[in-house]
Amino acid sequence: MVHYEEVNVHGYEEFCKAVSDRKGKEIFAYFSGTKDDKGTSWCPDCVTAEPIVRGEMSHLPDGSVFIYCQVGERAYWKDPNNEFKKTLKLSGVPTLLRYGTPQKLVEEECFKAELVKMLFTED
Repeated sequence: MVHYEEVNVHGYEEFCKAVSDRKGKEIFAYFSGTKDDKGTSWCPDCVTAEPIVRGEMSHLPDGSVFIYCQVGERAYWKDPNNEFKKTLKLSGVPTLLRYGTPQKLVEEECFKAELVKMLFTED
């Protein structure tokens, strides 16, 4: 039985709503380049990282929330003034973070299953 909630959102506004709807819960967020009709992200690192991150999701804490956020098309992501970069201080995709804490994994760090597991399990 799945012991966490998974939420899929597109863009910054949907991400903020998903977070505010789940106040008080432990939230983990994974940010990926938006996928095309075939389900492939424009971000090759995101394609590599996703199965690794998903493979560790069994370690998510009970009652936590996993938000899968597609950040938008490449041109939007490349804009240094987009909300993800300005407000959430993201520097790259993929990024996996524990919302509201400084804990995060960026780009190639998301390829390491042991780092993903540590992010999901450490207090």
